[in-house]
Amino acid sequence: MQGSSNGIYKKYIKRLLDITLSLTAIIFLSFLILIIALFVRLKLGSPVLFKQKRPGMNEKVFLMYKFRTMTDERGQDGKLLSDDIRLTKFGKFLRSTSLDELPELFNILKGDMSLVGPRPLLVQYLPLYNEHQKRRHEVRPGLSGLAQVNGRNTLSWKDKFDLDVKYVENVNFILDIKVIFLTIKKVFIREGINSETAATVEAFEGNKDNS
Repeated sequence: MQGSSNGIYKKYIKRLLDITLSLTAIIFLSFLILIIALFVRLKLGSPVLFKQKRPGMNEKVFLMYKFRTMTDERGQDGKLLSDDIRLTKFGKFLRSTSLDELPELFNILKGDMSLVGPRPLLVQYLPLYNEHQKRRHEVRPGLSGLAQVNGRNTLSWKDKFDLDVKYVENVNFILDIKVIFLTIKKVFIREGINSETAATVEAFEGNKDNS
């Protein structure tokens, strides 16, 4: 019976919850979103939004929106400077508060993403996943997920993927509500934003042990 109810939630109710909560959040936070957009334009320039292709459910690629947090500074060779140079103090603030993620509410409303699920990663990672890790694409990617409330960028790639798959195998209403409230808590205490060795997340380079 519980498995049946979880199946109904996953197939029907979860999407309805995403639409209702994302639309409510967009309306409630509309003034804040406009203010952040203005500050991004003034401090970092145009475009205000960072757009990037990411794989979603069943590996279907979509365009994800975020507020930009880095400048377009380039060296004499014309190439972009390193992330730690281009990531400004204002950009770090947006990331530490997760305010840069607010435009993803529109991705949720469109159906590209969900409030809760594995975070959408880079398209170039797709060929690098093993069969276990590929299971993260059995559900819509999320604004937040189990990895984000259990260490976020301080976790190893293996731990992140294991938590992603754990979520896929246990999707239910109680778990989603728990992740949402834990996410709000993490945002307020600004915990686990960056890894210990980089301004941004280290790239996933595949499974060197073939596991």
